[in-house]
Amino acid sequence: MNTPWKWPSPRLKMAPASKGELVLKHRSRILLAAVLFASSALAANNPQSSSSSGRRVYEWVDEQGLTHYGDRIPPEYASKEHRVISGQGVELERTEAQRTPEQLADEDQRKVDAAQRANRDHNLLITYVSVQEIERLRDQRVALVSDQIKVTGQFLEILNGKMSKLKQSSERFKPYSPDPNAPRMSDQFAEDLVRLDSDIRTQEENLREKRSEEAIMNKQFESDIARFKELKGIH
Repeated sequence: MNTPWKWPSPRLKMAPASKGELVLKHRSRILLAAVLFASSALAANNPQSSSSSGRRVYEWVDEQGLTHYGDRIPPEYASKEHRVISGQGVELERTEAQRTPEQLADEDQRKVDAAQRANRDHNLLITYVSVQEIERLRDQRVALVSDQIKVTGQFLEILNGKMSKLKQSSERFKPYSPDPNAPRMSDQFAEDLVRLDSDIRTQEENLREKRSEEAIMNKQFESDIARFKELKGIH
């Protein structure tokens, strides 16, 4: 006794199908029924053909979203998603669409991100026992960076004070002095100006880096505290 053939379950859509889409689906079902009927008839007329080999139908979707059925996949759709169904409408095989290098790279990156998140969660849970412990460590580290910012700022003030004095002294020499008889600036004096200017630029950069480090540190600890609360179910 042959098992009655059932239509494959239609794919779910987020929005109700329009009249045109319903017509296309109806036509696709008619086409599938015709293909399956032809395959069944061919298998029945060929005693050497088994039911599994005589009732294999390929299903694929074109660029317009229309579903097609046939006894083979067109070459242009071979790398697209498609499936093979039996004469009873049962899915036998499914082939996923080949992914582009960009898609593969994006998938690899998602895996890396997921692994990093899992590792971070693990470290949070084995490192801290309470929110207060995280806050204490945050305060200690932020205080250390704040002290470094303070020291760097004080040193920068000293350097700027020296630069101010050197600039005042440089006005006695050519080419800064309006006096045509002003002496030429000595090489040592010029080297002191260049060296001091370089030291000031270096300390200004250090100060910017320390302030950035402080901001990033605060943001990281805030994120750790929020995630720790989430993992522990703390509201």
